Amino acid sequence: MPTLAAGSPDLSAGPARLAPLRAKPRPSRAHQGFTLLELLVVLAIVAVASAGVALTLRDNTASNLERDAQRLAAVLESARAQSRMQGTPVLWRATPRGFVLEGLNPPLPPQPWLSADTSVSKLLHPVDAITAPDPASAALTLGPEPLLQAQGVVLAARSQPDTQIQLASDGLRPFAIVPLGTPLGQQAP
Repeated sequence: MPTLAAGSPDLSAGPARLAPLRAKPRPSRAHQGFTLLELLVVLAIVAVASAGVALTLRDNTASNLERDAQRLAAVLESARAQSRMQGTPVLWRATPRGFVLEGLNPPLPPQPWLSADTSVSKLLHPVDAITAPDPASAALTLGPEPLLQAQGVVLAARSQPDTQIQLASDGLRPFAIVPLGTPLGQQAP
């Protein structure tokens, strides 16, 4: 004979006795509306989608310019270290589509910008932070002395000349991105 657990209905009584145990029919969902959980899920999906759209709409010109500036800062510091190591002066000059490092042994070929939209708008020197009429005619000196004069360069986007970024060194610290218009020798901490 089967044994029943405590509290379970007696199955020998038949379906009539089980009728009260069956679930009552629920009213149709068409009249209930949305639950709070459903609304929160939809709100979370909309928030994630909005964040994704905002990230994809970031200004590519500014981000490309910043990427070129970060690369240039690394290249300038590397050339500065090589200049000290070799004991020879190294000059950085802008070209129409990139830059060249003169004085390295072995010499490097001209380096293009990562973005074709990048150009040099100013070379900054400590005397008066001049705007070179032809940036290719001026150069940054990268050594071999461990302490250099303060100098910098301002990069701009060809398609949006107002989009600019400034790199500078006070002569002792490495080249870094600084706020546009920062006087030479007064790098931000």
